[in-house]
Amino acid sequence: MGTTKFILAGAAAISMLASSAIADDLTGMVTRIDRLNSTISIQQTQKGTVGGSAGGAGALQQYKAKDAAMLDAVHAGDRVSYSATDNNGTGTLTKLQKQ
Repeated sequence: MGTTKFILAGAAAISMLASSAIADDLTGMVTRIDRLNSTISIQQTQKGTVGGSAGGAGALQQYKAKDAAMLDAVHAGDRVSYSATDNNGTGTLTKLQKQ
């Protein structure tokens, strides 16, 4: 019984760390906005020099906006800084600012 509680507590801790791991400020370029569904696709800007030149294109991610009004200030092609969290495999945009 004690081992089971220990394993469950460890799994909960790992889950919380994983969900907050994406919460850092990121930068990228808006590639697509779907205002009807409150989603946005952002091409993340790579940091560092691993695998190529600094500032290159990174992963394309789609996020659900926490508040649909966040999407009104940006358009496709805009460079943005943003923060997002991962809730059960779905990325949720918590902060969006045009650069």
